[in-house]
Amino acid sequence: MNPWILAIRPRTLPAAIGPLLVGNILALQLEQFSGFIAVTSMLCAVLLQIAVNLANDYFDFKSGIDTAERVGPVRVTQSGLLSPTAVRNAMVLCLVLALIVGSFLIAHGGWPIAFLAAAAILGALGYSGGPYPLASHGLGEVAAFVFFGLVAVVGSYFLQAGTTSGSAWLLGSAIGFLNAAIMLVNNTRDMDTDIKAGKKTLAVRLGLAQARIFYQSFVYLPFAIIIAGFLMGALAGLPVLLAGLGFILARSLCRDFNEVTGAALNPLLGRTAKLTMIFSALFSAGLIIDLLF
Repeated sequence: MNPWILAIRPRTLPAAIGPLLVGNILALQLEQFSGFIAVTSMLCAVLLQIAVNLANDYFDFKSGIDTAERVGPVRVTQSGLLSPTAVRNAMVLCLVLALIVGSFLIAHGGWPIAFLAAAAILGALGYSGGPYPLASHGLGEVAAFVFFGLVAVVGSYFLQAGTTSGSAWLLGSAIGFLNAAIMLVNNTRDMDTDIKAGKKTLAVRLGLAQARIFYQSFVYLPFAIIIAGFLMGALAGLPVLLAGLGFILARSLCRDFNEVTGAALNPLLGRTAKLTMIFSALFSAGLIIDLLF
């Protein structure tokens, strides 16, 4: 596989696309809805996700976290497929492109979007790098929940509507938990090598047994949230029903997560990302059908 494809990590991109899809489709019925803003916001999110992946590859190599002992997918810097300088420069390029694309969003949404853009760029750099790397202090899942859940859904809805809504906050929380689950799979797989490197991820802090419980919570909570939203009258029935079909995959993931460790968790990383995309796509489809009929 092309080393740059490995570096980009396509299996993680649903974490960026899913919440932006939901946030924009949630605002589809608004008169001021803009297709340009919807596409631009998704492009910006994908660029930020790629930048995070490149930063993780680069900073984990520089800090000695990624070694020949790692059991996860190939890391291009550690394996020598790409030079650290090339990966660092690609990371900077993606951040610059995200800022350029994001400037249209800032012009449209004003200072709240400017604040979120600055926070997102700092989060991308601070996830694996900087004086207090979030991933090394058990905050990776929190960052995923906040940036690829709340910020992505509520922020994209705000760009279209000029305000927020209870529905956006509920869906942001639901998708945030799914993206936190992706992060937890990654960190649970790498527990042994992270312990040796002194990287105190949430999985390392919790231990395997508790990490499995947290994973189940992250995967199941989104379905509880949308059901609660329906019962409160904040979410329509059809989108909730369609998204609920993802529960079948959620049960399968939780069963498999409890039975394997180490490298055997690699397939679950992609499958958990697929759950995020399936949940987001089905809920969005329900919103569109409701709007049409």
